[in-house]
Amino acid sequence: MIPDPVASAWGWSPEAIEPHGGGLINATYVVRVGGVAIAALQRLHPIFGAEVNLDLEVVTAHLAKQGLETPRLLRTLDGRAWVEHDGVIWRATTWVDGESTSTVPDPAWAASGGELVGRFHRAVADLEYDYRFARAGVHDTQKHLARLDDHVTAGGDREGVDLGHEVLAAAALLPPLPEQPRRHVHGDLKISNLIFRRGRAIALVDLDTLGKGSLAFELGDAMRSWCNPRGEDAGSVRFELPIFAAAIEGFRSVADPLVTRDERIAIAIGLETVCVELAARFTVDVFEDRYFGWDASRFASRREHNLVRGRGQLALAQEVHAARGDVMAIVLSGT
Repeated sequence: MIPDPVASAWGWSPEAIEPHGGGLINATYVVRVGGVAIAALQRLHPIFGAEVNLDLEVVTAHLAKQGLETPRLLRTLDGRAWVEHDGVIWRATTWVDGESTSTVPDPAWAASGGELVGRFHRAVADLEYDYRFARAGVHDTQKHLARLDDHVTAGGDREGVDLGHEVLAAAALLPPLPEQPRRHVHGDLKISNLIFRRGRAIALVDLDTLGKGSLAFELGDAMRSWCNPRGEDAGSVRFELPIFAAAIEGFRSVADPLVTRDERIAIAIGLETVCVELAARFTVDVFEDRYFGWDASRFASRREHNLVRGRGQLALAQEVHAARGDVMAIVLSGT
């Protein structure tokens, strides 16, 4: 049940608000009036400062001005950008009607998703804005690996230690990333953060991760999610090169004038890197058991779920490593 002071801040009844599935970090709810979805209400994870909502408000206003469909921040009846209740931050955004998916159905969806990401990057290329909130250590691969190494060295969880050794071995095979400009990025382009309508990608959601970053991790993380149709929770993975090719073609069809040759190379390397990085993060949470959300209907514990996800991301990194030549050819075609 949503606390009364939270719901009433926007003039809603708690009975009009129901959980909306998905999401590893924030808890999301849908607000319905007369059976029609009008807003998304989110309880923010403590990793996000309240000021992230000001960033969301500015960037989405810019996107809307550029003609992109986007969720917009809904201020409370008394003009607040968020509500704090019992030490927890809540915020609301307009509802974008459509569907989300946890896996890419076919290359056509990937091409449309890539186009949307390209349109986003074209739209924010001229944005001049200093972010009020930035998460520390995001895609600091070496930091995540060092944290994993500390846990592996300390011992303890036997399965976690064994998996950690394998992840660290995969990390040793990663080539260095070339220098890249820092751009405005969405920051978490897993496929479930795209809204589709009749198979066409129309909007990006979950905008807490907006900030400055590199295309290596922006597109690398997207392709990590999109090109594994079995998802993060499956016992096995598969890297789908046709989905990768379609997504990159869609992105480049819109954003190519913005992207340097080194950035194209970095996208290929970033894909493998972010698979290893996420494997490390899931494995760290095997030891720490406190960060990622987990599916209690399928797993006995967060630890068990994280073992499956860590092993899956490691296997995906290994598949990407085996396809590295093809991946590089795709990002560099025509250059």
